[in-house]
Amino acid sequence: MKIGIVCYPTFGGSGVVATELGKALAAHGHQVHFITYNQPARLDFFSANLFYHEVSISKYPLFDFPPYELALSSKLVDVVRFEKLDLLHVHYAIPHASAAYMAKQILKTYNINIPVITTLHGTDITLVGRDPSYNPVVTFSINESDGVTAVSEDLKKDTLNHFNITKEIQVIPNFIDLSRFSLKPREHFKKAIAPGDERVITHTSNFRKVKRTMDVIHVFKKIKETIPSKLLMVGDGPERANNEKLCRELGIVDDVRFLGKQDAVEEILSVSDLFLMPSESESFGLAALEAMACKVPVVATNVGGIPELIVNGVTGFMSNVGDVDDMAKNALYILEDCDRLNTFKKAALNRAKKFELSLILPHYEAYYQKIVDASKANL
Repeated sequence: MKIGIVCYPTFGGSGVVATELGKALAAHGHQVHFITYNQPARLDFFSANLFYHEVSISKYPLFDFPPYELALSSKLVDVVRFEKLDLLHVHYAIPHASAAYMAKQILKTYNINIPVITTLHGTDITLVGRDPSYNPVVTFSINESDGVTAVSEDLKKDTLNHFNITKEIQVIPNFIDLSRFSLKPREHFKKAIAPGDERVITHTSNFRKVKRTMDVIHVFKKIKETIPSKLLMVGDGPERANNEKLCRELGIVDDVRFLGKQDAVEEILSVSDLFLMPSESESFGLAALEAMACKVPVVATNVGGIPELIVNGVTGFMSNVGDVDDMAKNALYILEDCDRLNTFKKAALNRAKKFELSLILPHYEAYYQKIVDASKANL
């Protein structure tokens, strides 16, 4: 099958999932065409079945804001026509689903009917999509898609509760490539991070307010008061400066390292003992799954799709949003006893195996075939 994938080319969850899915599809014999404004961050190897088409945006001075949606629609028309794609799979509703709808209508004038699948990832529904400026477009684009998937049951429920959706939504959870995300022997790295054999706590995110990274700092401070520990903050974003300031104010700056954006997150997770995810909202919790695949238990909040991933008291713990005391208590329970920590580590990996890429990929392939067949039947 020839598949066009539209996504944000960043380190965010939707872009990572879209890219990893495309790579897996290409390895399975499908021809995959990525269509976006930059090469996706995880598109890091050459394959005869992988192609990248850059969307160039006009710099015409009339426009205060470059019309990316129009440029994307035009590029989709071009790629579908000349690469003879069978299907478009757009990740993140805004503006990809509406751009795909426009491209689909234009392609009809060339007697081309291209089915479109939209995958909902989270903030396109829970945050941006609820804005009155976008709500009608999001609703229309979802309903006009030939197929719709969501990454968790919670996100599906959220979508149906907040939008007038008539289209059936198929839940296909996020996945993990265990050939990449697995515990690796990195004792030399751990010794450099924790020379006194301290526990290593890790957090990865885009440092937006919704990730509540200040809570990470406060939880770590409470852990450190009982157990010698180091904190690794991976990623970057608008809250980083405030986080660094808080570390100085709390007097823990020597025990916290801000590592910025990292490609090889699995290397860092391989030296970690615990992962903190105190988010206000998570549609799935991909970063937590990556940690669990590297045998790192997770202390997180009980929001969104996280309860569909974490088994409370087995692979980690969940607390209410903002309850840093409970999160610290749970973290200490895991970390204080080596045997207990190892039990949690093993359970985390066993749970992650349920989301292994080879188990989830067939669900996407079957759904693609279903949508393509239905599209042909409706001609």
